[in-house]
Amino acid sequence: MKKTILSFFFILVIISVTAQETANDTVKLWTKNGNISLLFNQTAFNNDWLGGGTSNLAGNLGLNYDFNYKKGNVVWDNKIIAAYGLTKIKGSETSKTDDRLELNSLWGKKAKGDWYYSLFFNFKTQMDVGYDKDGNNISHFFSPAYFQFGPGMWWKKSDNLSVNFSPATAKLIVVHPHYTEFGPSFGVLQGDSSRFEFGASISGYYKFNVMANVSVENRLNLYSNYLDNPQNVDIDYQMNVFLKINKYLSANVALQAIYDDNSVKAVQVREVFGLGVNYGF
Repeated sequence: MKKTILSFFFILVIISVTAQETANDTVKLWTKNGNISLLFNQTAFNNDWLGGGTSNLAGNLGLNYDFNYKKGNVVWDNKIIAAYGLTKIKGSETSKTDDRLELNSLWGKKAKGDWYYSLFFNFKTQMDVGYDKDGNNISHFFSPAYFQFGPGMWWKKSDNLSVNFSPATAKLIVVHPHYTEFGPSFGVLQGDSSRFEFGASISGYYKFNVMANVSVENRLNLYSNYLDNPQNVDIDYQMNVFLKINKYLSANVALQAIYDDNSVKAVQVREVFGLGVNYGF
């Protein structure tokens, strides 16, 4: 599975480079921006070390790529996010520390000023098997998979600041039936393999520079399901801090907070920090 994931990352890079070449051929239509990062950390102790500690090895591979189109009154913004991380603690099995694959696509046609009529699509899943603290298999590729689609209005002040309002959003959650055999999973009822929702979505994007070579990217998605407890709003907030040390070295901090009461009635938090090799394109 690990080789499959690395191959998948390689395919994403090929797609990104191809998109880059297309952008170079049609400079006036396409703009691109992205980076691939490899974050690595390692700690080791010999048998005579008295301060305590356990040797460990960890690495994270990430891709964040934007390819946007603009022609006349039409704009089309796209973003691919992929991340995968592993850690190995001496005496324990290798475990997953990060795993995500996300595609965002937002099409708009100018209405007036900074406002556009819009259509958006969002897809999220993971690439590898996930285990709980007891070692039970609780997820794998495309299980769960989340899809959202809907028309709306898009306020786009710039490429770094925008908000999309979609009052008629369709949402589909897909899981393999073996995860719902004995009970509900990720909001999908026992015995089912999917869950359909219809509601309202608000998504915001804001990116700014704190100082030279330090940028902060914020993404927020709110969703209310008209068909079931619309007062319980799903929240997905993501923050990425990127520090460019030089052309090839960087530091990254990724923070994600999720609240979805259909999955778990608590706030899920993920944080990743690393220093490593970065390639921008």
